[in-house]
Order: sequence, then C-alpha cells, then structure tokens
Amino acid sequence: MRSLAMALALAIGAAAQENASPGALDLDAPEALATVIGQLNTKRVVFVGETHDRYDHHLNQLEIIRRLHQLDPKLAIGVEYFEQRFQSQVDDYIAGQISENEFLRATEYFKEWGYDYRLYAPIFRFAREQRIPVRALNIPTTLASTVAKEGIAGLTAEQRVQLPKDIAPADEAYRARLREAFESHETKKPGAFEHFVDAQLAWDESMAASAAEYLNANPERRMVILAGAGHVAFGSGIPSRLERRTHSTYAIVLSSGQELEPHIANFIMLSPRQKLPPAGILGAGLKDEQRECRIRSLVPEGAAQQAGLKNGDVLVEVAGQTIKTAADVRLVLWDKNPGDRLKVRARRGRDIRDLDIELKR
Repeated sequence: MRSLAMALALAIGAAAQENASPGALDLDAPEALATVIGQLNTKRVVFVGETHDRYDHHLNQLEIIRRLHQLDPKLAIGVEYFEQRFQSQVDDYIAGQISENEFLRATEYFKEWGYDYRLYAPIFRFAREQRIPVRALNIPTTLASTVAKEGIAGLTAEQRVQLPKDIAPADEAYRARLREAFESHETKKPGAFEHFVDAQLAWDESMAASAAEYLNANPERRMVILAGAGHVAFGSGIPSRLERRTHSTYAIVLSSGQELEPHIANFIMLSPRQKLPPAGILGAGLKDEQRECRIRSLVPEGAAQQAGLKNGDVLVEVAGQTIKTAADVRLVLWDKNPGDRLKVRARRGRDIRDLDIELKR
C-alpha cells in the first residue's frame, strides 16, 4: 500500500484446515499482492474487514478497491458506515451533486457513525472520482439499540418491518465469540445475552439483505464490502447470509491486529499501524442541550480555554456555520489542522462574544 511492503499472506493453508496438525505461515515470504488480487478478482464479493480506528486498515481497503477496479470497473462498494435510509444522499455525493461537507451533514455522519472521517475520506473520494456506486448497508442506530435492549421479539410491528423477514440464527461458534465479547460488558440483566446476539443478527442480516438487493438487481456488478472485522470473520456474520441470498462466490480479507485462527479469513493483509496526521483541536468537551451546543469541559491550556471560553458557554457559530449540536462542530472541524484560526461566536448568559481561536493539536 503506499508502502508496497504491505502484502497479502494466506491466512491458513487448506491442508492445515483439513488436518488436526497446526499450519504455519512464513511471514517473511508473503504472497505477492498482485497474485492475491488476481485470486480476489475471481470472486463476486470481497469482504474487507477492519478495526474502525486503524488507518492502515482503511488504506488496505482502498488498495484492494483500486486494484480490483483496474481489473474490472464494474465494481460497487458496500459500507457499514451509512444507514440504508441515506442511500439517496450517498448517491448524490458519488454523482458529484453535493459537496463532501453536504454529504456528511446529509448522512448525519458525525451523529450516527462518528469515527474520524479522515480515515474514510480517501475511499469515498476515489469512489466519487471513478463513479463507483456505494451501497449504504446499515440499519438505524436507534433500531439496533432497541434490539439490544428488547430483542427482536420485543420490537413493535412498525420496528420489526425495518428488518428482513428471514433472520437466520447464529451458529454455535459465532455465539461463542459473541459470548466472549458480551461478557466484557459485565451486564447481569436477564436475557441480555440473547438480546445482544439478536442485535448482531439484526446488523448482519440487514447488511447482507441490502447488499443482496443491489447485487440481484445489478447482475453485471461485483462488490467490495467494508465492515467491522467481527461482521465478516469466519463468514458467520454478513458473508454466509449474503451467500444464502445471492449464491455469490466470496472471499474474506482481514488486516493485521486480528488473532489468527483456522477459517478466520481467506487472506490477512500485513500492514504496520499508521496514524493520521494531527488534527486541529478545539480543546472543549461538548454536550447537546435543548437544541444548543454547550461547553461541559475544557482542556487546560487548550485552544478554547486560551481564547476565553468557559464551561457552560453556548457555541452559536464556528467558522461562520450555525451550531446546534456537537455534531455540527465536528462537521466544521474534521478537516482542520493545528494552527488554523477560526472565528467562534459564543453566548454566556445573555452576552454574545466573538472570539478568534487558534486550534491546537
């Protein structure tokens, strides 16, 4: 990838999967990237899992997309990051009809997903440049939260219709992995684990159904699906459910940082951890309160404190943009750098203050 020292290695050899004896990987002699891309190109669907905040994982995803697109431009991308209800807004961005910031506002990105958009920007910019269709796969955050609390059986008829009719149960190995993740939450509420499983199934089945709908309607297209590693590892989450709906061939790619186990993936991308460049930081904790964005905490000697802001101040405008929520502030700041200067209008009681703030790292 940018460093082509990153290559793909076979995760587990086929012979090792057939026998009880352990397999071995020679990490000093990984498969050539071009060779593995050639293998991925034989599949209709390629799942590329991620740890959401690992920049190198997203660079890996972009490299796979670039190379597969070079081999076959009839490619689409499916993403976990946007809810299905925002498909038209995603389409508008890819078509060049709205700007990047309009896209982020329209999809409520900083409210519904929230990870540093700089992690994903190169992928979406490439899709826009090449007019690669992007499919929004996710269900509403509020629906997923309700399932986690009440289970699928506890949904109202109006809520249940937002999920696929056919939701296959989790296999025992997947349940065991979910149990391990669940126990880290330390909740004792009766039925909580079953509800936790239901939430995962709601995510997995809905994302698979959304991708399948697109693929079945566009038989000439192939798809790269980007999602958290837990949704694709071992094939138990989205992959097997998509296969059930489309009978498409697929491969799973994961990146460094995953525990290697038999059958976890077809390929592992070997990549050193990389960091994004430092972002411009306001240095203030924010909270939404009655359609206002209020400062709840300040970083000592941070940009906001040095400019004279105090706890309880209400942000009215930042860089000329009206502010109503903390997500509005993040939308303004996501592409700013340390040293950038912004005009900030804040209210303290009945007083309005206009400040010039220099962002820090």
